[in-house]
Amino acid sequence: MANPVIAVYPGTFDPMTLGHEDVVRRATQLFSKVIVAVAAGHHKKTMFNLQERIEMARELVAAYPQVTVESFAGLMRDFVVARGGKAMVRGLRAVTDFDYEFQLAGMNRSLMPDVETVFLTPGDRFQFISSTFVREIATLGGEVDKFVSPMVQARLMDKVRNPNRD
Repeated sequence: MANPVIAVYPGTFDPMTLGHEDVVRRATQLFSKVIVAVAAGHHKKTMFNLQERIEMARELVAAYPQVTVESFAGLMRDFVVARGGKAMVRGLRAVTDFDYEFQLAGMNRSLMPDVETVFLTPGDRFQFISSTFVREIATLGGEVDKFVSPMVQARLMDKVRNPNRD
């Protein structure tokens, strides 16, 4: 690419699913650099602490040299602008995601007029996966191997067995 375009893919990633991984893969085909921005999650109670989520994300994107993983707290706008981002990647699974994401994109456009929001859909077999569902299934003793990588599954099972260990 003549003009490198930096894209930021923000999320809580608690944990990162195969759907998230698929969106990262798709983003690498469009942008010269992708920053996976792991939210501190101040507005959510997360199963994994911030450092655990960063470590998992870094391991999962290691095959993509143009992808980095960083954490952020506060306004996404400040993070994107500080890194020279020109696009924000958002994953869409279904129509139910669209309403929220459309409103968020409008707000982000108001805060960052020079940054475009790009919606990417994961492959068909990942369309229904959400971190919330994965955590719930794992907590209730169900199988999650179809929804997350083996490494994430191992960490998830360990977390379910030892919920108070950080």
